[in-house]
Amino acid sequence: MTDSWSASNYDTHASFVPKLGNIILDKLDAKPSERILDFGCGDGVLTQQLAQKCHTVVGIDASPDMIAKAKQLRQGIAEYHVADGHCLDDWFDEQKQEPFDAVFSSATLHWLKEPAKAIRGIHHVLKPNGRMVAEFGGFMNCGEVHTALITAMNRRGHDGKALSPWYFPSEAEYSKLLEANGFRVDSIELVPRMTQLNTDIAGWLTTFGFAFLEVLKTEQERQEVLAEIMEHLRPVYQREDGKWFIMYVRLRVVAYKQ
Repeated sequence: MTDSWSASNYDTHASFVPKLGNIILDKLDAKPSERILDFGCGDGVLTQQLAQKCHTVVGIDASPDMIAKAKQLRQGIAEYHVADGHCLDDWFDEQKQEPFDAVFSSATLHWLKEPAKAIRGIHHVLKPNGRMVAEFGGFMNCGEVHTALITAMNRRGHDGKALSPWYFPSEAEYSKLLEANGFRVDSIELVPRMTQLNTDIAGWLTTFGFAFLEVLKTEQERQEVLAEIMEHLRPVYQREDGKWFIMYVRLRVVAYKQ
């Protein structure tokens, strides 16, 4: 499995992501007796906060580079594994893991283009009446940047929409998927969130937009696309003091295994 993630890039350009995960962590309301899976733990920053609230936390992520960084940060009882979120049930059975009281996920599920498969995996690893508490990109998330990436690829003869690695569902669509795959939805909502970037749009694109940039043949082409999108977005998304912002739209979900 090719690893396109860079823990160092993430730390430089996107450290705001785990910092803004505290809202959904509060919704989880982890108990000292609970065993919890952090689905898409990334560099482990948020996982370490979770580890202070529960009995056991296991973090999984598809990126070996991110898991390596998480293991460096590890303190206490957290453990980490490289695992594909689309194959969670296989990993769970192969590792002979004990069922979890809850599955927690922050800023991950929009990367899984087969959402029903991911939901079934989460259902599989939970105890009866266990809960899934997640926040991820929903309908219109980062819409201006997403559209600019697709348009830039289309101009260069690629199918920009097909290149997109993201799945940004509405509340209605995701509720149907949850209910069709064994969950009772307790709450689900789309929440717009203006988000200040660590650096600029180019830094965000190199960290998260690699699926688009990797199809370009030369570094010059990649730099041209970055500059093109920066200039397209600059009039509205760069503040007077030079800071850059993106309008995130997060889908927040609490659901229980039937």
